[in-house]
Amino acid sequence: MTLAGDVEELGKDFWNWRTLQQPRSHDDIPRIERLKNWKPAWSAEDVSAYRRSISEFASRWKAIDAGPVTSPNLDTENWVDYQLIGSAIHRVSWELDYIKIWQEQPRFYIDQTIGVLFDLLLPLKVDSDRVEQAIFVLDGTPEILKAGIANLTGHAVGPYATVAIELLEDIDTQVKTMISELGKIVDSQLLSKLETSGAVASTAFVEFREWLKDNLLGMKPITPIGPEKYEWFFRNIALVPFTTHELRFIGQLEWDRAVTFEHISFNKHRNSPIPPIPKTDVEQVQNEASDELQVRNFYDGEGILSQPNTLKHYLTAPLPAYLQPIKWLGVTDDLTGPSRVDEDGYSYVPKPHDQLPYFYAANARDTRAGIVHEGAHYQQLAMAWRHKRPLRRHYYDSGVNEGIAFYNEEMLLAAGLFDDAVHSQTVMYNFMKLRAMRVIVDVGLATGELDIPTATAYLERKVPMDHGTAYEEAVFFSSNPGQALTYQIGKTQIIKLFSDAIEKHRSGSNQFTMREFHDYLWLNGNVPLSLLRFEYLNDSSEIELIQNKNNRQGE
Repeated sequence: MTLAGDVEELGKDFWNWRTLQQPRSHDDIPRIERLKNWKPAWSAEDVSAYRRSISEFASRWKAIDAGPVTSPNLDTENWVDYQLIGSAIHRVSWELDYIKIWQEQPRFYIDQTIGVLFDLLLPLKVDSDRVEQAIFVLDGTPEILKAGIANLTGHAVGPYATVAIELLEDIDTQVKTMISELGKIVDSQLLSKLETSGAVASTAFVEFREWLKDNLLGMKPITPIGPEKYEWFFRNIALVPFTTHELRFIGQLEWDRAVTFEHISFNKHRNSPIPPIPKTDVEQVQNEASDELQVRNFYDGEGILSQPNTLKHYLTAPLPAYLQPIKWLGVTDDLTGPSRVDEDGYSYVPKPHDQLPYFYAANARDTRAGIVHEGAHYQQLAMAWRHKRPLRRHYYDSGVNEGIAFYNEEMLLAAGLFDDAVHSQTVMYNFMKLRAMRVIVDVGLATGELDIPTATAYLERKVPMDHGTAYEEAVFFSSNPGQALTYQIGKTQIIKLFSDAIEKHRSGSNQFTMREFHDYLWLNGNVPLSLLRFEYLNDSSEIELIQNKNNRQGE
C-alpha cells in the first residue's frame, strides 16, 4: 500500500476508536461529535483495553515508512498527516499514563456524567430526542461514578478533590432545577422519566461527593509533571520546538510588552468614558448580531480572510434557564460540528449586571471582544471541518486553535477594527497580559515553581481578574499542563510564520497576500504550526529541531 493509503487507513481506524474512547472535557475546543447514546467507559478493565489498543495503534504507526523530513520528493501532505496521527496517538498515552486524569482527578468523573448532559443541551433547539439522550446519561451516572471511586482510591489528588467537592455542593438542587426547566419544553411522560433518572443520578453524585469528603485527608498532594515529561508533551504531541526555558522567556517577554502597551493605551484614553454594560441580555444579543456582520465585512473589505457564503454566523442568545444551574460544567457556547457546518454557532450570555466576571464583562461592553476570539474558533473549525483531507478535520491539540484566536485579536486590533472603541483597545492589551501570564503560570505549575494559591494570586493581582476566575484558571492549568500556554505560544509561532512567508514571497515570483495566508491557516487550524511551516514554506527547521531532541532523549 502507498503512504497515502497506509496513513488514511490508520487515521480512519484511529479516529473511529478515539470517538468512542476520548473523554469528555469541560473545554469547548476538544468537543467532538459522538454516536447517539454514547457512554463513557472508565472501569479498570476499560483502561486496560485502552492501553492495549493504543499500543497497537502506536505499533502500526511506527511500521509505516513515511521517510525522513529531508527526503527528496517527499509526499509532503501525507507526511504531515502521518505526523498528525502520531501526535494524536501520543496524546492518549499522555492522558492515560502521564497526567492520569482518570486516576487522580475527581472532576474527570463529573465531566463524564453530567458534563456529557451539558454538551447535549448546548444546541439552540433542544428537542425530545436530546432529552431522551439526557435521560440515558443520567441513568448511566451511578455506574460511571462507582468506577471513578474504584479508580481514585489510593490515587486521588487532594486539591483536585476539594474542587470537585465544591462543584458538587449543590448538585442535587441544580439537577432538580435543570429538570424542572426542561419540563417546560417536554411532555408530562418524558418529564416523569427525567425526574426519576435525575433522582437516581443526584443520589449517586451526593454519594460521590461524600466519599471524596470522607477520604480527603488521606489523598495525595499535587505532584508537578516535571520538566522532563513536560517537554515530552511538547516534542511528541504539541510538536512545539521550544524548551521549558524558552517557553518561560517568551511568556515573560510578551508580559512586559503587554503591560507596556496596556499602560500607554490606558493613558491615551484616560479621559474617555468607559462604555456601560447593556441593560438586558436581549440588547447584548442584538449588539452582537450587528457586530458579527461588521467583523465579517471587515475581514473581507480589508483583504484579511475570505468569508464564503457557505460560512454561517457566530451569534449569541440569552442563557437558557435549564443551563443556568449547570453552566459551571463548561463553556456555554455551541460551535456546532462536522455534520452541522450549515448551522450558526451560538454563545449564551447571562443577564447583564455590574458584577459580571472578567470575560463576560468585556464581551458585554463590546461584543467584538468575544467575536474576535470565540467567533474565530467558530469560523476556523467550520472551515477545517470542510477540509478535503479527512484526517485534518479532527481536533487533537489546542495549540493552533487557541493560537489562531489569540493572534486574531491583536491582528484585528492592528488592522483597525477597534479604532471606533478606544477602551476596547485597552481591553485587547489586557487580554494579552492574561495570555502571557498563562505561560508563566503554566510553566511554573508544571515545574513545581508555583502552587495553586500562588498562581491564583498571580492571575488575580497581575491581570487583574476576579478571584473566582483566577482560581478556576489555576486549577484547570495545574490539572492540564501545556494547555494554558497554547494561546501565546501558538500566536508567537503564527507571527513568525507570517513574517517568514512575507520574506519568502519577496524573493519569489508570487506576491504575498494576507487573505491567502489566513485562508490556509484557518483551514488547517487543527494541524501543529511546525508542520504547517514545513508544508506552507517548505521549511523543516522546527520539525528537525523536535526530532533531534527526541533522538537525544532516545525516543
